[in-house]
Amino acid sequence: MSIEKINMPQLGESVTEGTISQWLVKPGDHVNKYDPIAEVMTDKVNAEVPSSFTGTLTEIAAEEGETVAVGDLMCYIEVADGESSAPAAEEANTKTTGNTVAPEQKTEETSMKKRYSPAVMRLAQENNIQLDQVEGSGKGGRITRKDIEKVIASGGLSKQKETMAENNKPTENASSNTEAPETKQQVHTTVGAKEIPVTGVRKAIANNMVKAKTEIPHAWMMVEVDVTNLVKYRNSVKDQFKQEEGFGLTFFAFFVKAVSKALKEFPQLNSSWAGDKIIQHKDVNISIAVAKEQELFVPVIKAADEKSIKGIAKDIHTLAGKARNGKLTAKDMEGGTFTVNNTGSFGSVQSMGVINYPQAAILQVESIVKRPVIIDDMFAARDMVNLCLSLDHRVLDGLVCGQFLARLKEILENTSSENTPIY
Repeated sequence: MSIEKINMPQLGESVTEGTISQWLVKPGDHVNKYDPIAEVMTDKVNAEVPSSFTGTLTEIAAEEGETVAVGDLMCYIEVADGESSAPAAEEANTKTTGNTVAPEQKTEETSMKKRYSPAVMRLAQENNIQLDQVEGSGKGGRITRKDIEKVIASGGLSKQKETMAENNKPTENASSNTEAPETKQQVHTTVGAKEIPVTGVRKAIANNMVKAKTEIPHAWMMVEVDVTNLVKYRNSVKDQFKQEEGFGLTFFAFFVKAVSKALKEFPQLNSSWAGDKIIQHKDVNISIAVAKEQELFVPVIKAADEKSIKGIAKDIHTLAGKARNGKLTAKDMEGGTFTVNNTGSFGSVQSMGVINYPQAAILQVESIVKRPVIIDDMFAARDMVNLCLSLDHRVLDGLVCGQFLARLKEILENTSSENTPIY
């Protein structure tokens, strides 16, 4: 028999960590290879982590609610000799950094303090925390993300040491209680206020948004577009389309198609920042935001530039349905190169989107509203929409983004039954 590790797999492009929402097995349970052992939430997707081996789970190293970096230990499993093989996640084309350790190696893991996860290192660097001075609560003294967050909450290492020293002093009143460091910070609440724990998808979204806003220098541009002809065209065919195809023809499908066409002409916007280089993508994969109750997901329409408006409408319908039913997979969420957000569905007329890291831009499609517009010195009621672009100023500047928006405006204003096929 040998003891194997199961580590946190890569559950999507640019995903660096996942939060364990639920363990599906417990120590002592026998599992087969590929059986799901835990449910994990990331900022991209909810997924089940499969067992990499057939054997008996011996120890859980990461508790429910804990955020684990990609490649970090989740649990140990005892397998029969000869059963060890490539991890299941790898065989399913999911990247992992799993390592195998023999029982005698496991007993030597008396100190793992200096093995830091990417999340721990990033938090420490951002808050000027010396990791060699932090007490780790993880296995073998390893420093976890919670340890760093505890130091930050207590005001830093020096403040934490002062507090610990104060707590250890003898007091005249032995029955008095000293407040723990982690409870020092108090937030004023009103009577009847409700505390909502930040966990799961909301926590993952929050972490990704902080990363996007702190690392990406955002800039914004907006144009207004006359989509009167587009509205007439779509309204004239939507009923027949629904009857023939079985799903709706939304305005959003026209916008995604127009964006994908403009991106082929201005590939600079179809890019990602990669530190010492800019990656300009050949494929046009459009990320779209879809909601399930209070949860938001960003699945991807692959090769949108190669699809008809009908094909894009079908993808929107399929991905939205999978989101509502909890069926989105890591494959559905990966590979996005540019995001189009249908903020108009909420009645919004102007907004500034946060870029979907590590992409270079995001476009907000606002509500289509009737407004008076001057045409040939006369007022006319027209269907108008604002398009709001957020851009990464490391990758893009105002000139190319202005040209992109002007071209997108031209495509949309010339969308009609005469020159825009649905199929």
